[in-house]
Amino acid sequence: MTGTKGPLAGINIIEMVGIGPAPFACMILADLGATVIRIDRLSDAELGMERPAQFDFAARGRPSVALDLKQPEAVKCVLALLGKADALIEGYRPGVMERLGLGPASCRAINPALVYARLTGWGQNGPLAQAAGHDLNYLALTGVLDMIGREGAAPVPPLNLVADYAGGSLMCIIGLLSALLHARQTGEGQVVDAAMVDGVSLLATAMSGLRSAGMHDGPRGTNILDGGAPFYDVYQCSDGKYLSVAPIEAKFRVHFLSGLGFNVSTFPDWSDSANWPEARSLIGSRLAEHSRDHWCEVFDGVDACVAPVLTPQEAPDHPHNLARGNYIDIGGLRQPAPAPRFEKTPTAVPAPPQERGVGGSDALRDWGLGEGQIKALADAGILG
Repeated sequence: MTGTKGPLAGINIIEMVGIGPAPFACMILADLGATVIRIDRLSDAELGMERPAQFDFAARGRPSVALDLKQPEAVKCVLALLGKADALIEGYRPGVMERLGLGPASCRAINPALVYARLTGWGQNGPLAQAAGHDLNYLALTGVLDMIGREGAAPVPPLNLVADYAGGSLMCIIGLLSALLHARQTGEGQVVDAAMVDGVSLLATAMSGLRSAGMHDGPRGTNILDGGAPFYDVYQCSDGKYLSVAPIEAKFRVHFLSGLGFNVSTFPDWSDSANWPEARSLIGSRLAEHSRDHWCEVFDGVDACVAPVLTPQEAPDHPHNLARGNYIDIGGLRQPAPAPRFEKTPTAVPAPPQERGVGGSDALRDWGLGEGQIKALADAGILG
């Protein structure tokens, strides 16, 4: 448990491996210096979207202990790790950990200061607590999905970034770190109930205010921030590539129109939504005259709020991303770098993702299990 770097160095976390949001939360915590031990299943048949281990980027930076948690000795192994743990993260349906003998009561009986973070879609209670679901379902129930898409068309799934990772992973991290501060001050742990449906609702706070003020209350795709306004949209250029345009403020619109070669004084008043169709047509026609990269050169250094829509292949090599070091090589594969950045406690380059069970024995030794205990688990087929 030594040699970690970052602001969370010295914090020890047990990860009960599940899908998506919980592993991503643990990846971020490990990126920031926490020592995280992954408690894996012996097989992952139930987790879906299987891929070779080196491509499971969210598993980076931490060893895997593969256990058959249906066996009492495996449960005892996890309980034995709690003495050195500051927190535990699990993403199973409510009641699963209790049935395994690893619920909050059992764990905090051993370590009263333990922060027990539970990350689910619907939360630990409520009519849907036991229902299956995914990102799109949580977005749908909060009203957020209804706001995303073009006018007159169906809502558009925005990948699985909003509910899973913003409303789930990041909110769970905030809750876990907040509870850790409380535990450090009082010696008392607590359960953190992080539900993606709650997190998405919170993410929509500012939008809720705009709707209440009548500033973003039209149908989907007709408002300022949903592609309804010509000054907040994506346009195709002559080469088939796209440019993002977002000069919401009047001063930025002046720079944008000037860059396109329009006379600002005679251009349709696009502060009036009645003029949006005409303005959009003029802008679209002008941008279609040249390539995306041409327009990037035109607006280089200009406060017009314009940026190219890069492909995932192009993004790592953009000069700004290169200057920021936003993509790094981990195990021979390029992937996003840890974020945010810290002045006094910089983070290290994470270790590559490991195959299930790789590094498990060493990790158990680091967490205080004896050689005899580890050998007995392996000999019994409980430790993979």
